[in-house]
Amino acid sequence: MATTAYYALRSRGRAARDLRAPGRLDQVLSLGAVVLLAFALAAIGRGAAQWATVPAVIWLHLLTILTATALTPVMLLRRRGDRPHRMVGAAWLLAMFATALATMFIRTSGGFSVIHILSVWTMAQVPLIWWTARTHRIARHRRAVHGLVIGALLIAGFFTFPFQRLLGSWLFA
Repeated sequence: MATTAYYALRSRGRAARDLRAPGRLDQVLSLGAVVLLAFALAAIGRGAAQWATVPAVIWLHLLTILTATALTPVMLLRRRGDRPHRMVGAAWLLAMFATALATMFIRTSGGFSVIHILSVWTMAQVPLIWWTARTHRIARHRRAVHGLVIGALLIAGFFTFPFQRLLGSWLFA
């Protein structure tokens, strides 16, 4: 059974298998997620002496974002469209949404900050990503996933290390 995406790819001269195969961007984003995960786990390990002082909402945030970060390469590098991809994708979306939601309760200076805009954007993107997958809008789905990985996971993730933020202070102390 052929889909609209299949015909769209065929009309551009690419084979249908391109829908399911990871591209170069998927590989680069997966590598970035693995590096980010390694840095985060190293930081958490080095901060063990201060674990008791960390609020529960921060631990929830760390747990959900570490889950999403670990699932990112699995989701991006394996075959797409099958049941395991849908299950990993759903877990990834739930983790990303939970991460964004948890940030709404993290306010270091008493109010909302610029990072909260990213959280609102993430909470809006999650249902869009799910909807584009369910309605077989593959190109749009892939762009939205890539955007969320780049913006909400990798860029935001790497900015947790400088500027005396928690993970940075643990990693570089």
